[in-house]
Parts: sequence; C-alpha cells; structure tokens
Amino acid sequence: MNPTKTDSRTMPKMWLTLILSLLTCARLHAAGFSQPDAKAHPNLFLWADTCNVWVLRDGDTALLVNLGDGSALDHLNKIGVKRVEWVLFTDHHRELCQGIARLDRTQAKVAAPKDEQELLENPLQFRKWRPTLGDKFTVHGASFVRPSAVPIRVDRALANDEVFAWRGHELTCVSTPGHSPGGMSFVLKNGGRACAFTGGLMHDGARMINWFDTEWDYGFAKGLDALIASVDRVIGLKPDIAFPSQGPAIMDADAQFRRYAAKLAAFRPDYVRGYPVQNLTERKPDTFVKPTVIPQLVQVTPHLYKFSDLLAGKNFTIIIADSGRALLLDCGIFPEIVLHSLVEQMKMHLGLKGIDAVWISHMHGDHFTLGAALKKHYGVKAWTLERIVDPIENPLRYDYCALITSYNREYEGLKIDRPIRDGEVIDWEGYKLHVDWMPGQTEFGNCLWLELDGKRIAFTGDNLFGDPSDPAQNGHEAVVARNSAIFEEGYLVGSHYLRDLKPDIVSGAHSVLMPNPAAFLERYHEWSKRIIAHYRELMPDRNYEYGYDPFWVHAYPYRVDLRKDDAQTVKVTVRNFRDTPEKHRVELKLPPGIEAEPRVLEGTVAAKSRVTFPVRLTMKDRGVLGEGVHIVPFDITLDGKRNGELFDFIVLGSEAAR
Repeated sequence: MNPTKTDSRTMPKMWLTLILSLLTCARLHAAGFSQPDAKAHPNLFLWADTCNVWVLRDGDTALLVNLGDGSALDHLNKIGVKRVEWVLFTDHHRELCQGIARLDRTQAKVAAPKDEQELLENPLQFRKWRPTLGDKFTVHGASFVRPSAVPIRVDRALANDEVFAWRGHELTCVSTPGHSPGGMSFVLKNGGRACAFTGGLMHDGARMINWFDTEWDYGFAKGLDALIASVDRVIGLKPDIAFPSQGPAIMDADAQFRRYAAKLAAFRPDYVRGYPVQNLTERKPDTFVKPTVIPQLVQVTPHLYKFSDLLAGKNFTIIIADSGRALLLDCGIFPEIVLHSLVEQMKMHLGLKGIDAVWISHMHGDHFTLGAALKKHYGVKAWTLERIVDPIENPLRYDYCALITSYNREYEGLKIDRPIRDGEVIDWEGYKLHVDWMPGQTEFGNCLWLELDGKRIAFTGDNLFGDPSDPAQNGHEAVVARNSAIFEEGYLVGSHYLRDLKPDIVSGAHSVLMPNPAAFLERYHEWSKRIIAHYRELMPDRNYEYGYDPFWVHAYPYRVDLRKDDAQTVKVTVRNFRDTPEKHRVELKLPPGIEAEPRVLEGTVAAKSRVTFPVRLTMKDRGVLGEGVHIVPFDITLDGKRNGELFDFIVLGSEAAR
C-alpha cells in the first residue's frame, strides 16, 4: 500500500470520525460551550459570559473554575452534567462570582484562595463611608479591590502548593497575586501536558487583563512587582496551555508568559516615579537659596520663601509683596501650632502684614489641611481653578485618592472663595498671576505662574519633582489611575504645557525647587509619550483606556446618603474612548429595599464623548435593606461584550456607617 495515499477501506471510518467531530462541535456551539483543548482535555469545556467559566466534567458531575453570572448552570445538561460539586475561584473579583446566588449551595461547595477569603466573606469591610489613608486594600483611601455586593461563604480556603483532589483529578494551587492581592492559579496535568487556570494573570497576546486591578499603591509598584513575580512563577511551571478568566485560551502559554515577562520588565522603569522618591530631600543644596532668620524658611528670590529642610516634604510656599500682603501656594500636613508660629515670625522678621489667599494646586487634601485654620484665624481666602472646586468642597462625593477627608476624621471639605477660570489673569499687588488648567498626576490640577524678581516661576503642585541637573531623572510623579488621570488629558497635556511655558524655576509642592528646568521638562514630556505607548502595548483593547481607567462608568455622588431622605438622584456617566459610536447597557444591581428609575441604562454614546443619565434612587423598605453601607455594582455590556460588575457606588441607609 502506498503510504502517501489513504486506504479506501479506512475512508468510511475517517469520514465518520470527522462527521461526529463536526456534530459535536456544532452541538457544543449551539449550547454555548466550546472546547479549546479537546484532544488533551476532552472533558474540559468553556462557557463565556462575564468571565470564562471552565467546566471540568466527570461523568454527570462537574467542577467549575469561576462562575461568572451563573448562566452556565442553566446549560450544563447539554454537556451531560447534572450536578456541580465544586466552584473554585481564582480571585474575588465580582465578574467572576456575581452569579453566586444561582448556585445551589446545598450541593455545590466553594473553594478560594485563603488570601482572598476575607474579600469574599466580608465584602462590605472594603467600602468605607469615610475612608482613611491607611485603610486596607486602598490607594490613599481609594479601594482597589472589587468585592461582591453580598458575602460569599468559602467552604475551603486554599493555600499555596496545596493539591485540590477531585474525582481523580489533581489541581495544584499556585499563589499568583498581582491582578488581585491573593490571586491563585490551578495547574492540572494530563499525561505529559500541563494546563493552568490562571485567572487574571495574563490575557492572550501577552497582555494584562486590565491595569486598575494591579495598581495597589501610590506609584511604588507593589502590585506590579507581585504580578512580575507571579509571571516568573508560572514560567517555571512550563504550562503548555493557559485558561485565563478573560479572553481566549492561551495556546502557546509558555512562550507568551515569557514575552509578557519581558514587556513588564521594560514597562517598570517608566512606571515608577521619575526621581529618587526615597531620598528626594537628600539632594545637593540649592546654591541660590538663602537661609532666613526663621529656621523653617529659606528665601528663593527676594519675595519668595519656602520651607527649609527642617520641614521638607510639607506644603508651604509664600510670596510676600512689598506691601506686606502675602499669597500662599498650598498649605498643609504640618501642625497648626507651627502655622501660628510662622505667621508671627514672618510678621516680625519678613514684614508680613497679612495673607490674602491660599492658592490650591490640586484636589489632594494634604495641600490644604490648614485651609480651615487659615480662614478662621487670618481671614485667608481660598482660590483654585473652577474645575477643582467640587472635589475640594465635597470630597466624599468622589472615589479618588488622598481627598481631604482621608487625612483626619475632623477634616471636611473646604469652601472655595474664588473659583478661577482657566487662563484667567489676576492682578495682585502689582503682579500678574496666570492660572491655567494643568493636569498630570490628576486632571484636577492647575498651574499658577508669574514673573517674579526677574524670573518666570511656575507653581506646579505634585506633577513633577526631582533634580533637573541629573540627566537620569525625568521628574514625573506617581502614575495613579484613581486620581482621574488619563494620560492624553493628563501628563501629556501638562508636560507639553510646561515645556512650552519655559519657566526659569519650577516650584513643586512639598517644598521641592527645580531651577533651570528646560532639559528636565523635555525629558518629562518625552516620558509622557513613552508611558502611553507602554499601556497601549499592555492592554488588550486597542483603546487602552478601558483597561486603565476605573471611572469610565461612574456615579456622582459616589456615596449616596439615604439616612434621612427617602429619594436622591444619582448621575451615572458612561464614557466612550473610541473613534466610533458605542452601544452600552448598564444595569444597576440594587440591594433589597431600594429601587431605581431607570434601573437599566441603554443607548449609544458618540465617539470620544460622555453621556450622563439621572437615576432616581428611592428607599422602599429600610428594614429589608439593613444597616450600614451597601454596594451597588454596575453590570456593564459594551458593544455586545459582557463586562459584568466592574464598577460600583455605595449607599448608606442607616447610622451604622463604616
């Protein structure tokens, strides 16, 4: 027989096998299931809704890896499954477990990583009515975890290197944090082939599932470093195929994880701050700064003073005009008694007659913690750009980092006396004060600049720090998505603005002075373009912002107080980053006792724009709702893609606030 030809006797068998295979695929497709690796894993099926639900079948029973919205449960009979015995969660994220109420807990048990157990069982602990800087799992008070709106009982907490045995199958539990604080992968071997259920560790194409779940601190890379270490750990396991929680199965897993590790390593140097943050105050002395008779102050120019190294890192810069009237540039995070002492000493030694105003550079509370004291004791007015006013006056309406209420239980929002228009020029004591919108670290920032003592001086808040004379520094401050900081309307805009302004001196907040900054500002601008390229390469969507921005669907106010009023209106905004219109469906998943009109928001958002919907929340039954804070997730479908309960806001219906 010619080996290059098919024996006619075998052809009917081959055709029968092919036909049966096609019929099986057609049946699975009709049922909503697929089999990415049917040859090696004939009893492993995929159901995709808000996440990938992996179904490991044994006879008429099954083990699921993640649950999604629970719709898979309605169709398991189509693949011969009558009963689910276990659901294994790779992490706590809502879109992986939002269908938990549909699971029959009398038959099915839940296993999850031990380090995620508290997030699943006590979710309301991680949404604070009044957050503080030190709250667990937050970036300066803004939570980076996304727990379920309801507790999920964990029947078995899984530890690293533990083997989960089920009906002859052995899944090795591998701790892989980074996408989530206690994320876990499950490795299953079949013969000589290894597959890994990797949760949110990596998306096909050697990309991240998203960025906002890996942002665990204020630009120090804790989450990123955990992710890098976990990727290295998985590389050591040499998986042939990976089954992630989002996106297609990763067929060439070993090669992709290696490419992913290289991408993350290249990204990290541009992600971390562009100056030596740990020893910023140890730089060489500024040669043109002069000491004053007040130990805490140094003189920058004849009319400009700032804190000396005695109070390095605190916020206090002041212009004292010839008349003795003064303008403060930020003021905060030092004791009020020090403020009163400084005022008295400046009156005695520097000719201070009074402080007219404090200009606030951006929304973060550490720049005006002493604003109330300035108003009360010295009649100082508060100035800032119009678009910054509301986060300063009403901080609890937002879910941003480092708002004033997070610094002290006694702090409230600060009333702004003079909202300033973008581009407005203020005549003050013979000087022209130029105030411009200047985003970067946050969209809620502005720059004040003027010609002072023969120098063009720009006061820039927290956008950049460092030593301009060091060519290794580009000065950028922390990259933090929860500051509302999309790069194309943030660092890219702010760095371009400063480069074109050509200041002689950049006076940053926290008493950081940057003289002769031209080359430094050029490096800063070039960095702003590079960081965008990194995120575009790392995110799975060609519009990277959907994986970067945790606010592309958001509520205003974020915190809705229903303790006294039975009804309130919340504004829900849906943002489109694409160049084409997009269709959306956003469903509010409400706690019992509350109704919303409308509850489902459907429509089309024009290219590169936003749509805001008023939603009326009504308290129908306080007894049913229960006390304390409750989470209201947004279940999001975008252009037909089910994203699930990505984002949320919170409501308070009783006095038991957390």
